[in-house]
Amino acid sequence: MSEVILEMAEKMEKSVDAYKVELSKVRTGRASLALLDDIRVNAYGSTMPLNQVGTLTIPESRTIAIQPWDPQVLPAIEKAILKSDIGLTPVSDGKVIRLNIPQLTEERRKELVKQVKKIAEEFRVAIRNLRRDAIDQLKKQKKDKEISEDDLFKLQDEAQSETDTYIAQIDEITAAKEKEMLDV
Repeated sequence: MSEVILEMAEKMEKSVDAYKVELSKVRTGRASLALLDDIRVNAYGSTMPLNQVGTLTIPESRTIAIQPWDPQVLPAIEKAILKSDIGLTPVSDGKVIRLNIPQLTEERRKELVKQVKKIAEEFRVAIRNLRRDAIDQLKKQKKDKEISEDDLFKLQDEAQSETDTYIAQIDEITAAKEKEMLDV
């Protein structure tokens, strides 16, 4: 395999991994700590990730508990959660903040499936762009007489088959996420 194809495949692998991370942030009917990954808390004079100011746990399938290491940070955590776009309201007892994940309605599930499909399409486009860039590099190599025309066609076929493989992975992950979201 050509260096160009190997580099392209490596970038495509990273795209699939990034897609998995992006999907973990989409809310389903179950509690997931990934929902809180992007939340930043103003504490101790700076902005910190939520997981650096307390312990995050999932005591039940639809509840997330946040126990701050310093009780004085509790109001800042509540404010950060309310400001975030996760759509959950924190319930505090003075020591622990609980986030109850509501059961998703059928309509909301369908909206989330649309959101997942949109994210999937963005990553498919990114993978196709990587293929295009690799093929452009190969054409440049042919123009510079570094590779023959036969090699160019063979490498273009390899680039296409790699692309098909990674797009199929995204489709599989998307189908699994949809099934998870539509299961009641």
